[in-house]
Amino acid sequence: MAIQWFPGHMNKAKKAIAERLKSVDMVIEMLDARLPASSENPLLAQLAKGKPKLKILNKQDLADPERTAIWLDYFTAQEQTQAIALDSSEKAAAPKITAACRSLMPNRKGIDKPLRVLICGIPNVGKSTLINGMIGKKSAKTGNEPGITKAEQCLFLADDFWLYDTPGMLWPKIIVEESGYNLAASGAIGRNALDEEEVALELLDYLRRHYLLLLQARYSADKDPSSHWNDTAWLEWVAQKRGAVLSGNRINYQKAAELILTDFREGKIGRITLETPNQWETWLKAARKKEAERKAEREARKAERKRQAQGS
Repeated sequence: MAIQWFPGHMNKAKKAIAERLKSVDMVIEMLDARLPASSENPLLAQLAKGKPKLKILNKQDLADPERTAIWLDYFTAQEQTQAIALDSSEKAAAPKITAACRSLMPNRKGIDKPLRVLICGIPNVGKSTLINGMIGKKSAKTGNEPGITKAEQCLFLADDFWLYDTPGMLWPKIIVEESGYNLAASGAIGRNALDEEEVALELLDYLRRHYLLLLQARYSADKDPSSHWNDTAWLEWVAQKRGAVLSGNRINYQKAAELILTDFREGKIGRITLETPNQWETWLKAARKKEAERKAEREARKAERKRQAQGS
């Protein structure tokens, strides 16, 4: 199943971000530390091409620390890019962020040359919570549903540091299937655009292959035979353990899926990262190949229709 979610307000956000990028010096992109590449907006990369970027891996307290370190090195190796990891509620976030931004733009300082920064990220990545912690008051709306922030606002972290907050935005087409599932598991995609049971099964499949011990500990499963269970068997086990059962001992798959997704989002299974740079590169390469094949097929059908029309 291909997961897509691009409601009308995101198209408006895209236009607002494109316009604001003309007048800012650099960009902060907030990423989810549990899915750094999947939460990186390819549309933003196109719009902000040539501008320095600070990648913030937010929610690091929920992510695998070893994998977070790998991702920080991955992003820092990119041109004109720095990367830091934060907790969304971290009190010392402001000095870390401003220091990283000023190191990228050392010539922008003083009231006559303020550093103008655009901050953006996918829905529900914790941007508003982070901003509120930075400025010490509730200026940005927060919530656990994607798409809370709907309009741009300008915040002044210092007389010469202007921060433009923008609505959370995904992109019109998610070509990497694994990325769509990871975004859905994290809560970045609205519930009306996904099948929670299917997302939970995909999440369980990844966890049993990469975080089996955490999965066993959370849901009180012995190593044998749980190590050989498939994702459906795990979903049914969780349903039995957590009371997601209907009359006649029938499994409530929807309720079990909701329980698993909630446990993941709240970090109750453990500190988990759903992708590594190597995995992401493999997924992306395969997705681009599939897209190229689809494009070739469309062009072939178009050419055939044109040939038939000319023949008639």
